[in-house]
Amino acid sequence: MTHLHITAWVLALILLFVSYAMYKKGNKAGKILHMILRLDYLLLLYSGGDLFAQYMDGGFSTYAGELIIKALAGLWVIAAIEMILVKTSKGKSAKSFWIQLVIAAVIVLVLGFGRLPMGVKLF
Repeated sequence: MTHLHITAWVLALILLFVSYAMYKKGNKAGKILHMILRLDYLLLLYSGGDLFAQYMDGGFSTYAGELIIKALAGLWVIAAIEMILVKTSKGKSAKSFWIQLVIAAVIVLVLGFGRLPMGVKLF
């Protein structure tokens, strides 16, 4: 399930940047890619929820607080991505949501790769 979750995140980031570029150019294909990204959110939520349940059932409940923070930060990333594309499609500035995206992504990556036991120890 971890591979599915990581693949879905990579796909989400690719769709974010391509949709953003399409919206900036005024291309209608941005809206189609945005809808595909919304379907990817469902995959992210499913795989993330399953991983969360595996962590809690697998004896890692001592990390429950960090797991909850990571899950909330993951939801924050999804919300920031969505708001970036909605604001861009309306021609408004999305700078604050880009900042939020970076902050939330750093929290998720540090907890996922650096702190929680099933992550890859990069740091």
